[in-house]
Amino acid sequence: MTASDAAAPAATVTAPVLAPNGPLLFVFSGPSGVGKDSVVERLRGPGRHVVVTVTTRAPRPGEQDGVHYHFRTRAQFQQLLNHNELLEWARVYDNFYGTPLFELRKALQAGHDVVTRVDVQGAAAIKLKVPEAVLIFVAPQSFTDLESRLQDRATENAQDRNLRLETAPQEMAAMAEFDYVLVNRAGNLDETVKGAEAVMQAEKLRAHPNVFRLR
Repeated sequence: MTASDAAAPAATVTAPVLAPNGPLLFVFSGPSGVGKDSVVERLRGPGRHVVVTVTTRAPRPGEQDGVHYHFRTRAQFQQLLNHNELLEWARVYDNFYGTPLFELRKALQAGHDVVTRVDVQGAAAIKLKVPEAVLIFVAPQSFTDLESRLQDRATENAQDRNLRLETAPQEMAAMAEFDYVLVNRAGNLDETVKGAEAVMQAEKLRAHPNVFRLR
């Protein structure tokens, strides 16, 4: 070792500069009856806020206001619209649904990721307003499988069920506009949830995550 070698300073390692890992917005959608609610409910956990949607439809047996939905009258829903308090809204099967901004503000203040479920119209509307949103389409294994799901859950009358089935092909056609597709095969909810978790983890690990903000 020479004198100059001994005097040389130790090499320093510069840490990479990473983008801030802030809250992400995950939007789940798909045809009625495909199992969106079941998937999203399994995604609850620390650091995640599952949005409770506003709706004008009547509660189903076992549903609680503020837990499953924020149940509102049409006049109350219109008031939210008048005050620009909905990120997106749509009329679906003769009822109104919307994503309330107070739910997203609450998540942002806590620094939590946001998980929401909407129809395909709502997903498109959110993407326009929040380009950073990650869209995930939950698809049935087949049309026959979707029909069986709607019949088995028995939450609609025959007329409403037929309307959902008639609308399903249009909803499936929107799949190409989404970032990810998860096939929710009958009896394999665990696998669908694992796929959703993998998508969410991959998005969190991006060098430049799609951190969202309200404009």
